[in-house]
Amino acid sequence: MKNLFVKKVIPFLRGLSFDGEQGRFIKYERNPEKVTHIRHYINKLTQDSKVLSPPLFFDFLIDEEFGIKKNDDILIRISQHYKQYKDQYHHHPRVIVLGNEEILFSGSTYQESLAIQNDPFAEFLRSPADQKGDTKSEFEMSRYVDGKVVVVTGGAQGIGACLVRNLVKMNAFLLVADINRAGAQQLVEELNNFYNKKCALAVSVDVTDEKSVQEMIEEIVRKVGGIDVFINNAGVLKAGSVKEMDFQDFQFVNKVNYFGYFLCTKHVSRVMSWQNKANPDYITDIIQINSKSGLEGSYKNCAYAGSKFAGIGLTQSFAKELIEDRIKVNSICPGNFFEGPLWSDPQNGLFIQYLKSGKVPGAREIDDVRRFYESKIPMGRGCLSEDIVKAVLYVIGQKYETGQAIPVTGGQIMLR
Repeated sequence: MKNLFVKKVIPFLRGLSFDGEQGRFIKYERNPEKVTHIRHYINKLTQDSKVLSPPLFFDFLIDEEFGIKKNDDILIRISQHYKQYKDQYHHHPRVIVLGNEEILFSGSTYQESLAIQNDPFAEFLRSPADQKGDTKSEFEMSRYVDGKVVVVTGGAQGIGACLVRNLVKMNAFLLVADINRAGAQQLVEELNNFYNKKCALAVSVDVTDEKSVQEMIEEIVRKVGGIDVFINNAGVLKAGSVKEMDFQDFQFVNKVNYFGYFLCTKHVSRVMSWQNKANPDYITDIIQINSKSGLEGSYKNCAYAGSKFAGIGLTQSFAKELIEDRIKVNSICPGNFFEGPLWSDPQNGLFIQYLKSGKVPGAREIDDVRRFYESKIPMGRGCLSEDIVKAVLYVIGQKYETGQAIPVTGGQIMLR
């Protein structure tokens, strides 16, 4: 199946399943032998009047290149077939057969879509009802991510891992995307074992490599069907005086923090736009984890602050353009997250970097650096993971806000 087909048809079908709160999980498989088996099995069940929940067949040719002139006609026909199925059977199709080779398996959870893929024939003999559980309190912010597909880049450690752990706890399905695939997989296995279900998957990505970003997005679409929230968290920092900083270090910081944000947004927005096109009520989110250094210059930290200032410029520009596709784009600007490896890593953390670079006058040890930065915060402490998570939930839940840079700094940065 060509890349354009993955990026458009599958997300569009997922958009058709949107129920006002979330879309379904869709797994893709290319298996001509299974398609043939399904067709024969359905013919037999139909003859015996036993089929209760048949597949949704798309027998008309879908142009793999998906040319512009054919877009409207194809989308209209897909929508009509999907609606006719729902009107007839009163539930979403669990198995969708595309031509003679491709199959999509659709479930209300990732676990269900996986079970359907493993045994699709069992689905044809029962008529499942799409029932939602009891709704959560109107004041419970976790409902904003309940059942949603969330991607976190740089999700294997630091702020990214904190976001992953907290959002899984709120019943979101997480894609942990990281250049460190082993670290991402370790976190995923820990979570899946703890919750005794498939609640997360690991994917590899180098956000500075466009091919890697494109492959990540396509892998996610094949595995779950689309994306509701994309959190661009991957970031690096190298501190030092502008008079002494190596240009390669300056380039590296901008390549990850600035160019990486652009590349991820470029490719995820394409999938989101096709997903949202299927349903006028579908709204998706791209969230950049920025920094207080994106709101105020940082002493002997020009590469990082510059890349974060530039990131907010991208956020505002993306927001103005992508709202046409019902995609909100916002930045969250945490203050000093002292507990994460960015600050506390004993080899390359900011505490040790700032101590060595002389950024904190008179500091002789790491504790001196920490006390210096805590003294700058009106709240008297560093930013905690729960502070950042609450800001993420606010951004997703607030449907009437885009293009914002939201400080989470304990009062250290106050907008004016």
